[in-house]
Amino acid sequence: MEAVSATMKAINFPATSTVPRATVSITVASPWSQTKLNMLTFYAPNPNTRFSSICLPRCSTKPNTDTNNETDQNPTFEPNPSLTTKNPSSAVSDEVIPSSSNPPSSLSRGLVLDLGPVGSWDCTDIGSPVVKRFLSDEEERWYMWYHGVSTDSQGSDSIGLAVSSNGVHWERGKGAVKSSADVGLVMSCGNDWWAFDTQSIRPGEVVIMSSAKVRASSAVYWLYYTGYSNEKVDISADSLGFKVQNPENQSSQTGEVLRSLPGLAISQDGRHWARIEGEHHSGALFDVGPEGDWDSLFISSPQVVFHGNGDLRMYYHSFDVGNGVFSIGMARSRDGMKWIKLGKIMAGGPKGCFDELGAMNPYVVKNKKDGNYVMTYEGVGADGRRSIGLAVSAEGLKDWRRVEDEAVLKLATMEDGWDSKGIGSPCLVEMDGDVDEWRLYYRGIGNSGRCGIGMAVSDGSDITRFRRWKGFQV
Repeated sequence: MEAVSATMKAINFPATSTVPRATVSITVASPWSQTKLNMLTFYAPNPNTRFSSICLPRCSTKPNTDTNNETDQNPTFEPNPSLTTKNPSSAVSDEVIPSSSNPPSSLSRGLVLDLGPVGSWDCTDIGSPVVKRFLSDEEERWYMWYHGVSTDSQGSDSIGLAVSSNGVHWERGKGAVKSSADVGLVMSCGNDWWAFDTQSIRPGEVVIMSSAKVRASSAVYWLYYTGYSNEKVDISADSLGFKVQNPENQSSQTGEVLRSLPGLAISQDGRHWARIEGEHHSGALFDVGPEGDWDSLFISSPQVVFHGNGDLRMYYHSFDVGNGVFSIGMARSRDGMKWIKLGKIMAGGPKGCFDELGAMNPYVVKNKKDGNYVMTYEGVGADGRRSIGLAVSAEGLKDWRRVEDEAVLKLATMEDGWDSKGIGSPCLVEMDGDVDEWRLYYRGIGNSGRCGIGMAVSDGSDITRFRRWKGFQV
């Protein structure tokens, strides 16, 4: 296999930039080859010096061979004292706030993360959970990246981090992180007027780029996210019976569709992120398709799966105007930065099904037991309501097959339930160890549009049956 070189340019960033951007140039020598990053240097604002360098130790862009992006071999994350970049966009205290430790009532069954307290960065809206579990002989550690919206109308849409010891009871922060041990807001919208992510950002996936021979404290996190600009997209979809929204369910933009593109940021501790300049002029990884293509309007929810050496796959969704349905497509990359689109892989289900008007927000994992790929996705019904479906594929490419004609997780049956009006943005976690089950994290919407993040568990290894979490069995 021929060697491939990748260089990171160190540039000076203006003091107004909340999260720095870095330009990556990659020389490709052969198809589907492996790229190695010998040293990445980012420059970020620091309260002590005008610019401080953040050095990422040597790592390979070959992620951990665990396709669920879990680092079972070295799960302990050691704080790095050199990473002290602060986020100046928030003046709120970074006070740690535990989630409720009591089993949920019948109306809040399954709810594991509610809205943050008044004045916090996530007190108005939360969603898009990306959950990772790390195991060792000594401890179990969970990380959840998710988006949040505050009451501040200026630059209020952000990405934050919560941590847990069991994946149920989470600790969160009210404001921006200040150290590698903090939780809370970790990334805000971009400030560059020309950028693709100035209006809203939503996490899609966090890939741990490391191997069994690399200590976890030296691992590098790659965050693939959706960035929204203020450019509005015109969709004539009145016949659908509901309003297409993008970002989803953000009250200030109800009925509006904003141009969105996929972005990439890199971190050494999962908290301090440096944006990576993509090939698109806006800094995104790639552009929408040409007029008439199924993804010509926007690209949302990029979720990346490691398949093999030099083979990363991105699943994303758009709205296919020609067919009037949300659809899921994929792209492929050998280095995680330059992508080639492969086309649409899933669209709407049969008439009358829960996903008649399409599929969106895909999340794909490789089943460790049988090697098949499993996709959970948000299905859109004829009335615009959302539920969660499941599809499987042997290779994870275009041969996706719906498991059932019904959703694997439906709306709560109780009218006042916290997730009785809509559920979506699924994130699937395959459990290791003594428990043979899957966990499904998702965004739920209740009365008056109030939202939260919930969890459902499978019926043992049967991934087609999920029930909302009711509490630990004693």
